[in-house]
Amino acid sequence: MSVIIKNVTKYYGEQKALDDVSFEIKTGEIMGFLGPNGAGKSTMMKIITGFIPATSGSVTINGHDIGTGSLKVREMTGYLPENNPLYPEMYVREYLGFVASMYRSDIPLKNRIDRIIETTGLIPEQNKKIGSLSKGYRQRVGLAQALIHDPQVLILDEATTGLDPNQIVEIRNLIREAGKEKTVMLSTHIMQEVEAICDRIIIIDRGVIVADEIKENIYSKLINDRLVIEVEFDRDIPDSLLAGIPHAGRVRKTKPNTWIIESPANHDVRAGLFEFAVRNNLTVLSLQRKEGNLEEIFRILTGK
Repeated sequence: MSVIIKNVTKYYGEQKALDDVSFEIKTGEIMGFLGPNGAGKSTMMKIITGFIPATSGSVTINGHDIGTGSLKVREMTGYLPENNPLYPEMYVREYLGFVASMYRSDIPLKNRIDRIIETTGLIPEQNKKIGSLSKGYRQRVGLAQALIHDPQVLILDEATTGLDPNQIVEIRNLIREAGKEKTVMLSTHIMQEVEAICDRIIIIDRGVIVADEIKENIYSKLINDRLVIEVEFDRDIPDSLLAGIPHAGRVRKTKPNTWIIESPANHDVRAGLFEFAVRNNLTVLSLQRKEGNLEEIFRILTGK
């Protein structure tokens, strides 16, 4: 089962939300889809699931085009949108039965409902109205409806929003298990989540793909060409002074008396930092090279 996106562009009026986007996700792959607010993540997911059409380009799932085979694609796809629309007046078991009844299956309806309620940890809440549930349990109901027909492709937009730390671990494990046999596309703002469960990372910014790498490669590709140094002095100084150090690139303050300084990998700024400290009668309390992390890479690529 594969999801193939080819040259997808989407306009809302005169505003371009997606600009000639192409990528592919394969079976057994959990792909993290990242980007700042307004980058086009939710728009791309809605196009893949057939909720809105692309202005141009194509989306195929297991050989079925979303434009000409929308019903077949929906049979194979489970979708949890960001705002998780539910019917608050319905009971959990009632709602899941309603959703399950829309999909053809050889498995009896009750068995499908029982299985997904157990899988998503909804047993204690199964006879309650959705409107009375906590935000975390409502999120579980949303995930249950996305999984109840055992889809081959799972599209999750902010799947762990509102969950407590224990629930997050449980849902991550569920997604990880699903990824062994399904194609999973996960959008989230939680960088630790992507690092914990995703095999591959795509970063989109202003409707354009700016990175598409397996998780291990994205670090080496983007960090090897730059040096990121964290320095702490014994007192505060203006950022502009640090920016004057030879080869210092971007300078930003992260906490009192502490700065992150970027420079090209072939121009180490550490010697210059010590000379700067001596000239300005500063004591260097700590100086260390920062290893690559996804949050830093995201900020570098999107300028956020």
